Amino acid sequence: MSSKLRSLLLGLSLTGVLVTSLPLDADAQSRNRDRESTENSAADRAREEEEWGVKNLRLDKRRADGPCPYVKVLYDAARYHEFENNVESSANAKWTGQINGVASDCAYRGDAPIELEMIVGFSLGKGPKAEGNGYTYRYWVAVTDRDNAVLAKEYFDLPVQFGSENTVNIATRVENIVIPRASADVAGSNFEVLVGFDVTPAMADFNRQGKRFRFARVAD
Repeated sequence: MSSKLRSLLLGLSLTGVLVTSLPLDADAQSRNRDRESTENSAADRAREEEEWGVKNLRLDKRRADGPCPYVKVLYDAARYHEFENNVESSANAKWTGQINGVASDCAYRGDAPIELEMIVGFSLGKGPKAEGNGYTYRYWVAVTDRDNAVLAKEYFDLPVQFGSENTVNIATRVENIVIPRASADVAGSNFEVLVGFDVTPAMADFNRQGKRFRFARVAD
């Protein structure tokens, strides 16, 4: 692997966490790509931008000479479930989480590196077996090539306080993702950016089976 590829994501930084009670749409990523489409009304686009903070994406008004990298949530790591004594039941649930979607944008010109930023939406839950009122979730962002080879991967901590409720929605901004290119002929479509929770093999298998627990918003 070249030194350029090894330098991927060295500029990756987490710049802020926004807590919101707005619903986080699992299809926000694809709608963000098509937000200029005439099929969507101006009101729909305005609502989307308000919910996801898309209008605050730093790169939103900058030019990209080609397509942006495809950004998606890895299915096997899209949900987080921790159980008391590994017993899979609602009564034994400790901490849960789900990545609802990603809104993203990019900019690059000539043979300059691709700059990419995104907002990741999470729904997080505190189960009946949880100890305390706060928990630090861990998630990662990875860059792959078209052959799905991981070029770079970085982990982030997401500390959450639940207050008087057992669920919380959070939108987290990730900026300064820099993807070097060998030449101007290498477009953003040569790369994918994946997002997922840091899960155990058992959690990944749980997700592959389509299992999930979601807690309603109920005061303690």
